[in-house]
Amino acid sequence: MDKAQKYRFVCTLTFGDIYGQIIVWLIVLFISLAAALALMGASQPIYALATVGLILVLSLPFLLFAFVTTLINHIEFSTVDAEEKQIKSGPAGSQVQSVTVPSQGAA
Repeated sequence: MDKAQKYRFVCTLTFGDIYGQIIVWLIVLFISLAAALALMGASQPIYALATVGLILVLSLPFLLFAFVTTLINHIEFSTVDAEEKQIKSGPAGSQVQSVTVPSQGAA
């Protein structure tokens, strides 16, 4: 039977990777609040609340999708040599975890 292969799991995501996504969502949020205030001034408070709710409900899934895909793109798996005994830290001092996965070979 083949020896189990060890893999290193490293997440290289930094705040700078998602900073732009958060800024864009905050801009959308403030535009929706401005629209709600305009509708409140026009004595239509139900439309104002509906506008804010609709924009938040429709924009939040896009923000979550963008964040999750960015996170997945920053996950790395690399093989660890059998002779390597010391676990090195990943980029920017992130924690590294070794995962043992059995190799698929003929039984």
